[in-house]
Amino acid sequence: MSPAGTFDLSAYLEAERVHVEEALARAVDRLGERLPAGVTEAVRHGVLGGGKRIRPILCVAAYRACGGREDGSNDASLYDLAASIEMIHAYSLMHDDLPCMDDAELRRGRPATHRALGEDLTMRAGAALIPGAALQAWSALGCLDCPREIALEVVRTLLEAAGAGGMVGGQWLDLEGEGRALGAQSLDELHRRKTGALLAASLVMGGLAAGAEERVTDALLRYGRAVGLAFQIVDDILDATGSAAVLGKNPSDATLGKSTYVALYGLDGARARAQAEVSDARAALSDGGIAGGALEALASWIVERRS
Repeated sequence: MSPAGTFDLSAYLEAERVHVEEALARAVDRLGERLPAGVTEAVRHGVLGGGKRIRPILCVAAYRACGGREDGSNDASLYDLAASIEMIHAYSLMHDDLPCMDDAELRRGRPATHRALGEDLTMRAGAALIPGAALQAWSALGCLDCPREIALEVVRTLLEAAGAGGMVGGQWLDLEGEGRALGAQSLDELHRRKTGALLAASLVMGGLAAGAEERVTDALLRYGRAVGLAFQIVDDILDATGSAAVLGKNPSDATLGKSTYVALYGLDGARARAQAEVSDARAALSDGGIAGGALEALASWIVERRS
């Protein structure tokens, strides 16, 4: 039995992904109305190419764990809000894969966007997704009847996590770190930004939209930072042990000379560190008085996943 008791995570993830995919399709259609056809095609390729959709699922789970309305009338708007986070994540992957960064051939088992449609369209599509995500979030928050000051805080949380102090800053640190052996502190800082910032923001956004008090959103932030680091550690493990057939992309850390948690701690040490982060995440939920359920089960899944 998992720590989440009888919670059926497999069925939960399957159902949540369906709602997220529907919201992403709506978001791409809206954004595409304002873009040239070629850029829209690149957006569609990058956003609707599948994936775990963990960030939007965490946003929805946090909203519900914090007492957000569950009468069914706001479901579409809630998933529309969650889709804004995945739009930012998709842009980051599209730009990560470019030749000037990781020069990746595959993403989610098919050609990376720049391989399919060219670098120019990929760069422009990624750039369009940033303001597109902000507008998507703002519109969804209005439909959720969030007070203006809370809606502003939610959008600010999204964009700060995406920017230089978060994901983009992490991408920069990642490029700077190629060919260097980073210590634990530097590696943690890199991934708290590159992977953890947006993942943690997903939870805080859900909590804020639900009207959670500061003590609870602080706990969600702690949980998100811990599972974000655990997620990256497991990514490093999978990159070292998996194949393109399983991962949907070519393992690349060793080729690019990147520092990883596997290189730093070894496989067993990396697994132990990931488990320790998950324990910290569970403690944050307890400290914040947040019901476990989906969030606790998702923390366990992050260290148990195989792709």
